[in-house]
Amino acid sequence: MGEDGQQGSLPRLRLDQLLDELQVRIGAVRNTRDRLHVLLESVLAVGRELDLSQVLRRIVEAAVVLVDAEYGALGVIGQGRQLVQFLPVGIDDEVRRLIGDLPSGHGLLGELIRHPKALRLSELSEHPASSGFPANHPPMRSFLGVPIRVREEVFGNLYLTEKRGGADFDEEDEAVLSTLAVAAGVAIENARLYEEVRLRERWLEAGAEVTSALLSGVPESAVLEVLVERAREITSAELGVVDLVESASGELRGALALGRWAERHQGLVLPTEGTLAGAAMGSGSVVVSVDVRKDSRVTYGPDRWEGLGPAVAVPMGTRDGVRGVLLLARGAGQAPFTEAESKPLRGFADQAALALELSDRRRDAEQMSILEDRDRIARDLHDLAIQRLFATGMTLQSAQRFVQHPEAVERVGRAVDDLDTTIKIIRSTIFGLRAHEVPEAGTGLRIRVVRALEGVAPALGFTPALRMEGLIDVDVPGDVAEDVLAVLGESLTNVARHAGATAAEVVLVARGGEVVLTVTDNGTGLPGGAGRRSGLRNLAERAGRRGGTCAVKAAEGGGTRLDWRVPLRTARPGVSDAGPPEGAGPR
Repeated sequence: MGEDGQQGSLPRLRLDQLLDELQVRIGAVRNTRDRLHVLLESVLAVGRELDLSQVLRRIVEAAVVLVDAEYGALGVIGQGRQLVQFLPVGIDDEVRRLIGDLPSGHGLLGELIRHPKALRLSELSEHPASSGFPANHPPMRSFLGVPIRVREEVFGNLYLTEKRGGADFDEEDEAVLSTLAVAAGVAIENARLYEEVRLRERWLEAGAEVTSALLSGVPESAVLEVLVERAREITSAELGVVDLVESASGELRGALALGRWAERHQGLVLPTEGTLAGAAMGSGSVVVSVDVRKDSRVTYGPDRWEGLGPAVAVPMGTRDGVRGVLLLARGAGQAPFTEAESKPLRGFADQAALALELSDRRRDAEQMSILEDRDRIARDLHDLAIQRLFATGMTLQSAQRFVQHPEAVERVGRAVDDLDTTIKIIRSTIFGLRAHEVPEAGTGLRIRVVRALEGVAPALGFTPALRMEGLIDVDVPGDVAEDVLAVLGESLTNVARHAGATAAEVVLVARGGEVVLTVTDNGTGLPGGAGRRSGLRNLAERAGRRGGTCAVKAAEGGGTRLDWRVPLRTARPGVSDAGPPEGAGPR
């Protein structure tokens, strides 16, 4: 009986063990099923997102849940095989603030960058590449890391630490996380493509807006402002600057700055050496900086970039050369400019150069229109108004001898004088309208003579009459023109000081290979003062140095006449002047 009972209990014991083992296996199957279900949900959730930043956040959050980790992070690899983005999960904002700067890819995190394959550790501090934790960092022991590949290119890595319950990450955790990484690569690629399409659409819209502004005749400054503002919006840049090339010095001038700390860059004159804008201008291509504050190429005024980090500089060029540089910068710690962001900037910046080119052409066209109007007015005054006034004056002069009443004779004579003065005023106006004939507007001898007469008028008490003949601005060299102005100034000063004149006439003629200046006044005649003789000696010496002559004699009807003439180095015989006709008026 006892033996039979003992033998009966053994099968029951084996059955209980089998049932327990079966329950364990069923539990494991259920756990695997649940985990696969969670994995599938995670893959679907990640795949539904199209915004890249949200995709990355979803990936690391799903990874923490799948392997039951306390902490997780996703690191994005950029230029120089450094981490340019680091998205942690499980660490609150206060702890992150205490830790300080996020990791850039050194130590154990850099191990996966250098060797992109799954890495599982029971004690991460024992790995040879481990460099310890910064101050205020939470303790971490177990570690699991897997790379994320996008089209065979390593995009970044998933880092998981501290398996809950104090256990180690196992092979199943590694397999699940590797599966998530594959799905993450597909989701990232889709998000990238979607982002590139959206980015291209935004650049096209911005380009259309700039083109519309160009064609509608909006001022250059407004076009540049629209261009910089749209570039800032599309690239999420905090600062946008346009530096234009100074044609004289070749330096760069901050023509426009918008955004944060814009006042540091507005109106600033920069050398081409030691600046990011200069580097872009020198290379003729897009220049990207991960951190402009620490960029070795930026040696001039680095304090301007305080608070800013990633930057991109793009030359603005046309077929005629580089007109300037468009520069965009993000805040410190933000993501660097990607190739997808910086590549369209070149064409966009060229639109800015086109805006400048069109503005110059529009300004030139407007100036030409003004000059053509001046030519037309001067021509009409010369060909119509002066000739009619001259004819009227001659008619009055011829009729004057038939007038018997003395008062009528005096009135006719006064009318003739008024016509004479009017003709002289119109001639001076014509000279002013034709000032654009001078290589540099406003600096020709004709204009300078007119201004000299206007300047001495207060001292004389009247404005001298003026007559100019010949191609004065073309034939008279610059050094001779300076002498002419000096002689004119000295002569009129003598008239004001010594002659006591009430009228004077200045005649300047460039013809027949010489320039002749004649100054006539109706004053008291030649005085005997030493000062006047000294002034005349200076005028004679100026003429003598150039092989010319200077003569002073009494004028007909009283007063003094000065004739100062010197030969020109080059004469232009046979070329008629387009100026007013000879003669000061009808008299």
